[in-house]
Amino acid sequence: MLDNTNVSRRAFAQLLGAGAAVAALPFPIAAAPRSNGAVRLSANENPYGPSPAAMRAMRESLGDAWRYPDEAGDALIESIAKLHGLSTDQVILGDGSSEVLKVAALTFLDRDRPLVVADPTFEAIAAYASTIGADVVKVPLDASYAHDVAGMAKDAGLIYVCNPNNPTATITPKKALRSLIDSVPRSTTVLVDEAYHHYVTSSDYESVIPLTSTYPNLVVSRTFSKIYGMAGLRCGYGIGQQATIDRMRKQQAWDSMNIVALSAARASLADADHVTRGRQRNSKTRAWVTGQLDRLGFKYLPSEANFMMVDVRNDVRPVIRAMRESGVHVGRLFPALPHHLRVTIGTPEQMQRFVAAFGEAMKA
Repeated sequence: MLDNTNVSRRAFAQLLGAGAAVAALPFPIAAAPRSNGAVRLSANENPYGPSPAAMRAMRESLGDAWRYPDEAGDALIESIAKLHGLSTDQVILGDGSSEVLKVAALTFLDRDRPLVVADPTFEAIAAYASTIGADVVKVPLDASYAHDVAGMAKDAGLIYVCNPNNPTATITPKKALRSLIDSVPRSTTVLVDEAYHHYVTSSDYESVIPLTSTYPNLVVSRTFSKIYGMAGLRCGYGIGQQATIDRMRKQQAWDSMNIVALSAARASLADADHVTRGRQRNSKTRAWVTGQLDRLGFKYLPSEANFMMVDVRNDVRPVIRAMRESGVHVGRLFPALPHHLRVTIGTPEQMQRFVAAFGEAMKA
């Protein structure tokens, strides 16, 4: 039998090393966002939401709702280019980074030029590839749950690397990723999805945005959905060399982004403290959760993101159902890892509910 998983607020604060009471935590415990009383830990969302600066920018932007968003889009592109030390013609905006992925699929794939992806990974780009008739080649992750770069180094239309990877939250080491980018033909585009970049603390990880200046076949996508807490607003961007970005823009809808999202994203980039706080909150809460899983005797994959994968040692579907009945919504089944449960790292209170519900589900 498992230990009782109910954790007091006082004990939780002590486990985080922040004193004897929750009030002493270095960040506030927010009330869990609920849907009919449920805690949603299923979509890798940031429960703390946008920064106060982004919220102010949203409100102010509503006064310009009657205008087309061209100027706001140009202003955000300038901010992104400045952040990364690039020219504005090396940046493409997207209605979430999902649009950047879709545009890449339309640009670089066809019936004769397949998509290469890891298995498992974020499924959106494979779905986009299938709609245009492109083959999808799936390469299993290696024993360390990193991308098998040797197996993925193929002559293809597009190679997609999610780093950190979704759903595993694991990273592909910087040396391995560089070797992949360097080894493929220049006719093969490599798209590195850095949606969870801001959460990484490992020294064996690096953003490959600086490499775009060397490799014309490299595109990097980023999103405002995760650390910036803007999943519901839809805002992302891609980076590459000018000729590559120009090709992608031809596949994009005009004015696909709204002025509220554009304004919030620009304000978010100027609020570096929000990123720092978000990373710290996530790391501390995740460390507490892993400590609880250690106590319960369950293994998990090493996480460098705002979610993690827990090995439940059996078919995960009954666990998912049992937790939903307890009011805690966790990730879906990933066929390549049928014994693993994906859970978003939410607020401390949300994760208390997760640990309690998980403990009960695993007793059944």
